Amino acid sequence: MSKEFQRYVVTRVKRAIVDYGMIADGDRVAVGLSGGKDSSVLLHILNLVRRVAPIKFSLHGIYVDPGWDMEVNVLREFCEHEGVPFYYKPTNIAEVVFDIRQEKNPCALCANLRRGALNNTARDLGCNKVALGHHLDDVIETFFMSLFYTGQFRTFSPITYLSRSDVTMIRPLIYLTQEHVREMARQKNLPVLENPCPVNGKTKRQEMREFVANLLIRYPELHLRFLNALKTADLRNLWPVTK
Repeated sequence: MSKEFQRYVVTRVKRAIVDYGMIADGDRVAVGLSGGKDSSVLLHILNLVRRVAPIKFSLHGIYVDPGWDMEVNVLREFCEHEGVPFYYKPTNIAEVVFDIRQEKNPCALCANLRRGALNNTARDLGCNKVALGHHLDDVIETFFMSLFYTGQFRTFSPITYLSRSDVTMIRPLIYLTQEHVREMARQKNLPVLENPCPVNGKTKRQEMREFVANLLIRYPELHLRFLNALKTADLRNLWPVTK
């Protein structure tokens, strides 16, 4: 693997952690594993950071099984190779979403249920932080989804305290693009499992992913510009609230 590329990627993750105070000495960090490239890269990079960080923190891999077939042993072996304990949480989320509720747009409910199961499992394991593998492309896609479908200027935060589960959600990959994550997974040969969800590739998120990909073709500096806009946002430049 290119040492320069790995150094760049790890440095960007370190920068995000420091900028938003994501990890402190003594933290127990649960990493939400999905089988996709994002969470595999997240666990691997945080493990690299842990080895050189001036603070001590622990990592714990958690896979929340919605109830469909997945090669869980691949994730278990991956965590074992990284020296990180692995926890498997079975659920009936797929049955609730697709059979009982028969959701026409199942992604939001599924994500909320999986996130709740992940946060509760992390808390039960004594973890105070939950790390998710969202990257900069996810930030931009979420912004446009909120704009187009709810009429709001919003996206997710790098760090969020969740009072209901008493854990703090962190997203250390927010300074990396999807291409950075994909290349890291390829060069390090990290596990990337096929998504068994029956609506995979047919969602509003996928539409937005294609929309942002087309924007990037026309505006190659979009990642940099968008990140700068988020970090320097001034609400005085928007309209005042109506009376």
